[in-house]
Amino acid sequence: MKSFVSSCLLLPLIAAGSFLQQPSNVSARQENGAVVAQKAYVFPPYEKAVETTDVENYADRAAYEKAVGDANFELQKLTYLSDGLKVTAYLYKPKRTAGQKFPAVIFNRGSVVRGDIAPELVTCFRRLAAEGFVILAPLLRQSDGGEGRDEVGGADANDLTNIVAVAKSLGFVDADNLFMYGESRGGMMTYQAIRRKFPMKAAAVFGAFTSLQELVDEHPQQYTPALFKQLWPDYEARKNELFEMRSAVLWADQLNVPLLIMHGGADPAVSPVQSLNMAQRLQKAGKVYELLVYAGDNHILARNQEDRDQRAVRWFKKHLGR
Repeated sequence: MKSFVSSCLLLPLIAAGSFLQQPSNVSARQENGAVVAQKAYVFPPYEKAVETTDVENYADRAAYEKAVGDANFELQKLTYLSDGLKVTAYLYKPKRTAGQKFPAVIFNRGSVVRGDIAPELVTCFRRLAAEGFVILAPLLRQSDGGEGRDEVGGADANDLTNIVAVAKSLGFVDADNLFMYGESRGGMMTYQAIRRKFPMKAAAVFGAFTSLQELVDEHPQQYTPALFKQLWPDYEARKNELFEMRSAVLWADQLNVPLLIMHGGADPAVSPVQSLNMAQRLQKAGKVYELLVYAGDNHILARNQEDRDQRAVRWFKKHLGR
């Protein structure tokens, strides 16, 4: 089995430069959130998916084949505009949507620059969709063919903001009932989106780091100044600012959305203490939150994925607007 630790955090940055694409010429009439391409996605066989993704960390063959073989749902790959860049997103939805409006979950994936990771996500998407949600998953700039440069919580945060217009353009999405679900780095992005007043009803995260400095202290040989200079060329001059932007524990008082925090008690990538500290800050600030630590489980809660997603669903439905 491949390790999921590096794929969920910052280490793939070393090879990120090879993915960088320059912005295409975009018509000035096209605005942020405009969908410029949309196509059906064809899932590869499990063996092929294992070769090109970390799907085995998320689903065995039987679970994968059950998900991709479910004729009630479909996955589409969208290209939308964000700050003049063409960015990729996945859309997972019922095949039949005529005359219906579905609440939507914005799913924030983990890691830095990724290729096509739909096989890793489909089992989770299916669990959410089976409970009545449409899923939109921005891959963020520079990933899966997207243009621009991933800054891990810098300008790429605009790709989340601009997915709202995408949701509103889909006639079957209830844009008044948007939720957010973040894995690892995606949890940090979820915190940022809340701070930026993304119009969500509630949010859930798992394996999220809440203090970048604590992450560095936990893994000093992995998260080095050289790594951060590659990510942020002005790292030395702006370290404090850059770390603060990505450390929600420092601004927990600004998180005004009901928040479900989940973490693995044996997470080797991000200490569960980070989520415990976050819960303490939220408690002191009088925020609406719940914290659940799965004893003995890992970074993505692999042993409790179904329970993890069901708890997220219940949290979202609890805060569903009427």
